[in-house]
Amino acid sequence: MALTTNELFSRIKPSQIREFDELFRSVEDCIPMTIGEPDFDMPENVKRAAIKAIEDNASHYAHTSGEIGVRKAVSEFLEKQYDLHYDPETEIVMTVGATEGLFAAAFGLLNPGDQVIIPSPYFPLYSYAVELNRGECILVDTSDTGFLMTPELLHKTMAENKNVKALFLNYPSNPTGATYTKKELTALADAIKQYDIFVLSDEIYSEITYGEKHTSIATLLRDRTILFQGASKAFAMTGWRVGVLAADAKWMKTLFLAHQQLVTTGVTVSNRAAEEAFRNSAPDVEKMRSEYEKRRNILVPALQEAGFEVPALKGAFYAFAKIPAKFGTDDKAFCREIGMNAKVGMLPGSIFGPGGEGYVRMSYALSTDMVAEAAERLKTYIASK
Repeated sequence: MALTTNELFSRIKPSQIREFDELFRSVEDCIPMTIGEPDFDMPENVKRAAIKAIEDNASHYAHTSGEIGVRKAVSEFLEKQYDLHYDPETEIVMTVGATEGLFAAAFGLLNPGDQVIIPSPYFPLYSYAVELNRGECILVDTSDTGFLMTPELLHKTMAENKNVKALFLNYPSNPTGATYTKKELTALADAIKQYDIFVLSDEIYSEITYGEKHTSIATLLRDRTILFQGASKAFAMTGWRVGVLAADAKWMKTLFLAHQQLVTTGVTVSNRAAEEAFRNSAPDVEKMRSEYEKRRNILVPALQEAGFEVPALKGAFYAFAKIPAKFGTDDKAFCREIGMNAKVGMLPGSIFGPGGEGYVRMSYALSTDMVAEAAERLKTYIASK
């Protein structure tokens, strides 16, 4: 038998997000609106908690589910913010970023051939998690429904596919910035109840909304929702790799085992820092959210003036905009042209799946001055064509 590697990885391409990001970072004076990472530092109280953890020699293994202190902090946070009730002993696992939580869930839930519905455009990690765990992705184009899964789309998709195990949701959305009102979410939950499927709900951007407060679908479908949360976006802690996996105890028994096989446990110092973040950082979170909203309010009018069509951006820190008609629909070529000539780096919408063609994604998790400068560069360049 010839030496081979896992054939599933032949379907996986290197990250095009990183590819375009590296390209534009090599262009002198280019403003990179490519990576979705807060430009803020993590809160000072969280830094102090991390330093104290090091001084207290928190360098040993934690419980596989994470330190009980941070699990209790997360439990209290979810209850206070979203009226969610999860037992920190049996229903919360701290993962190595939301990424590991997503893989642990797919690992623990999917059998070969199980189908997972993914509303598109979507973050590419979702399909990789499904495919590498021998599931099948059903991508549903939501470009005609405001980039939201609707009851009608769900019923149609379920009628056309006979082996659906789960539905992925991500809201506020990366890449589109779309999110659900409570009314929209309730209607979708009522449709989901008609089927025996899980809901894999990535709500990592839940603290970054503009207008209506975030509602978790777990408040409507707790018994079948696998909830993903974390410290990366809300608390500007991307490098600390703190994710949260929450689910009903009957499902967590299996998800715990999947997580245990993947990483044994998370990072103790990160757990201690996250405990402080989830308990005592609400003012910092609101300050960051408010700044993102200001940046959105600078960027959106400028894009519209330049000829982009911009769907409603109700959460996260991404603008997902349709390219001005005079440039055609080749979003990759458009991004290269703008990056090299206008010196603004952005991502082609097509790399986020069906429905993203002809769009671009711009992260406004940059300083307000940089967002304003990028907006002016775009207006000037596009007006010159």
